[in-house]
Amino acid sequence: MKAATLNELKKELQALSPKELVEICIRLAKYKKESKELLTYLIFEAGNEADYIAAIKADVDEQFELLNTSNLYVAKKGLQKIVRSVTKYVKYSGIKQTEIEVLMYFCSKMKAADIKISHSTVIENLYYRQLTKVEKALKTLHEDLQFDYEQELKGLCL
Repeated sequence: MKAATLNELKKELQALSPKELVEICIRLAKYKKESKELLTYLIFEAGNEADYIAAIKADVDEQFELLNTSNLYVAKKGLQKIVRSVTKYVKYSGIKQTEIEVLMYFCSKMKAADIKISHSTVIENLYYRQLTKVEKALKTLHEDLQFDYEQELKGLCL
């Protein structure tokens, strides 16, 4: 079965009644955890981005507390798991400022952890990839915000 284009889906969804839209959303949420998480963000958390960012930071803190840093291989796997969840949360939001704040927070937590970043190429690349994402997102912000975040970013460089 070939999937319809976004434009075709948009036209069809506009023709549906509100009751039918609710049924479709519920059905989507029932089968995919990611769809349910996105609906949760859109319905409950999109109105207050500051609380959403705080919740993400709390989740990152919790995951860093559970991170096993005794072995670089295990630490790498744990860091990759944290990056996957952070990326998912950022994708739900779609706001560049949220992306910057969350990724910079992740990098600061990673730098403060007992992980020897420079001893593992994979961990070092993971760290610099997040900094690169921050730099890319910074280019889309207003100049005043860019300056503030760039000052923070300089402190995160190894």
